[in-house]
Amino acid sequence: MKFTQPKLPYSPDALAPVISPMTIEYHYGKHERAYIDTLNKLIEGTEYAEMPLEEIVVNSDGKIFNNASQAWNHIFYFFQFSPDGLKEPAGKLRDKIEEQFGSFEEFKTKFEEAGTTLFGSGWVWLAADADGKLYILQGKDAENPMTGGMKPIMVFDVWEHAYYLDYQNLRGAYLKKLWDIVDWSVVDARYEN
Repeated sequence: MKFTQPKLPYSPDALAPVISPMTIEYHYGKHERAYIDTLNKLIEGTEYAEMPLEEIVVNSDGKIFNNASQAWNHIFYFFQFSPDGLKEPAGKLRDKIEEQFGSFEEFKTKFEEAGTTLFGSGWVWLAADADGKLYILQGKDAENPMTGGMKPIMVFDVWEHAYYLDYQNLRGAYLKKLWDIVDWSVVDARYEN
């Protein structure tokens, strides 16, 4: 197997009550693992077999894209969280958020709105272009900003399996609570690198 599922940098109960251990078990433990296992089978003996995951996302389509992108998106999502991380952006990212959105609070409001108004399943992204300008993007299904030449900075998963065990159909409540566990030191580093 080419790709393996990375171990989370926190225990399964560390993000509770925002994300419960049961959601971690099913969402990361089973759902994410299935994307990785399926991708490994699909790329065997193909031109994608030796590519890094990001290159597969950018260069593939169909089933290979769906599984590669979902595998990448979920790792990106889960690895931005910490029970005791930096609670607000700092440095260049903080300055850019305030410049473009007026304030950190206004940015959060717009980000949550993008997540609640996305019809169906997908992702809400904070991404940057080559000049560092920020964008809040809605991504349906497995969409990823890398396919449009943008750099992902942060993402909230708005597929029902991400929140249904903990919040039932209250997507907005789930999005609002995620701010409590975002580790902005991780997000800041993604923006600056």
